[in-house]
Amino acid sequence: MKCIYIDPPYNTGSAFELYDDHLEHSQWLSMMYPRLVLLREFLCETGTIWITLDDREVHYAKVICDEIFGRKCFVSSVIWKSSDNSNNDEKKISTDHNEILVYSKSEGWISNKLNDPNKRAHFKNPDNDPNGPYFDGNPLNSPNYRENLIYDIVAPNGNIIKPPKNGWRWSKETLKDKLQSGEIRFNNSMNGIFRRTYLKDMAGLPPSSLWVDHEETGHNRRAATEQKQLIKDSGQTPFKTPKPETLIKRIIEISTSQGDLVLDSFLGSGTTAAVAHKMRRKYIGVELGEHARTHCLPRLEKVIQGERGGVSAVVGWTGRGGFSFYELGPKVFDQFGSINTNVDFETLAAYIWQKETNTVTVPSKSPYLGTTDEVSIFLLYNGVLGDKKPEAGNVLTPKILRILEKEYPISRQKIIYGEAVIGLSETELNKKGITFKQIPYDITE
Repeated sequence: MKCIYIDPPYNTGSAFELYDDHLEHSQWLSMMYPRLVLLREFLCETGTIWITLDDREVHYAKVICDEIFGRKCFVSSVIWKSSDNSNNDEKKISTDHNEILVYSKSEGWISNKLNDPNKRAHFKNPDNDPNGPYFDGNPLNSPNYRENLIYDIVAPNGNIIKPPKNGWRWSKETLKDKLQSGEIRFNNSMNGIFRRTYLKDMAGLPPSSLWVDHEETGHNRRAATEQKQLIKDSGQTPFKTPKPETLIKRIIEISTSQGDLVLDSFLGSGTTAAVAHKMRRKYIGVELGEHARTHCLPRLEKVIQGERGGVSAVVGWTGRGGFSFYELGPKVFDQFGSINTNVDFETLAAYIWQKETNTVTVPSKSPYLGTTDEVSIFLLYNGVLGDKKPEAGNVLTPKILRILEKEYPISRQKIIYGEAVIGLSETELNKKGITFKQIPYDITE
């Protein structure tokens, strides 16, 4: 993953209809710690994680993030002005912001730069310069004294312009070239020089840690409005804590490029997935609540159709693409490490296939699951876990092996999963290129 964004429950003591946000402090930390450990493993070496919290838990979260990611991988604590107006009923101090903890997987992470129009307002074009808006300024003196930077400049009218204390910023030859190109110019009095910088030549700026421009990063009221518009006439209950699309857009544009993979494991109302899709990123969203079906699924369907809310106009979104929706099956193992008796052949086969191939392609329903890297994979399992009789089909016997060899005449190496081997020695298996793996022990590693 290039970017992970999560907006976990804030442990506010309230019980949201669609989210349990009423956990004791220690329980909240215990809930977050293993998830953060796992999420770090999902990040690529140049990836970052962004965690939105309020001041109830953010300081404690930073301590465990320092331990998990390393203090040297702490990037910033971004202040996001989440409210568009203060709470006039507050008896102490109105809390109008959230914090976003940012950590990188590795030291030395570099952010994408932003072209913030508010930080370019000093660029003007009063004389209709064909090169566009410009700014006349920027220091021309050297930060450190160097002998070769100490020289006089002769203006066109003969005036002598003395160097600054440490000398000019460039050598005499370089400054001459800049005068000829027009980058460096003489002032009207011919007693000084200035540097002209054009907006078109400016690179982006590093993002700030203070996000208070509601046009750029939105606020909670805007997020609620976006949510109501999305579920209008659907009969759905509005999600209580959505984030505005502009906030997620800012995070994604700082941390990713088109085609990168974004993960949100507290998907909520689906904002991260929706914005990532509009911004041409790949994405994975994980949500355990029923709103995965009631909110996220229909929202993404509308994105595909080209819904025009949120950041659609800004990023030029008109619709297209697709996504896959997966539901979590029954747990493969029970609390004792045995296979869950409710697991059917297809579920166990998919689990084994993913373990062996690191893909989620659902294999066929036959004992032969498929071939990868010159190895063919078989599963002997009929769902009757308690039936150990050879004829049940769960045990590899000479008879079962003959059937497999006849129906699936594959000469390459084979991995066969089953409950046991009867009537076949290890030497015989080796001669036939068979590696036997016993259920459940060899799939719980």
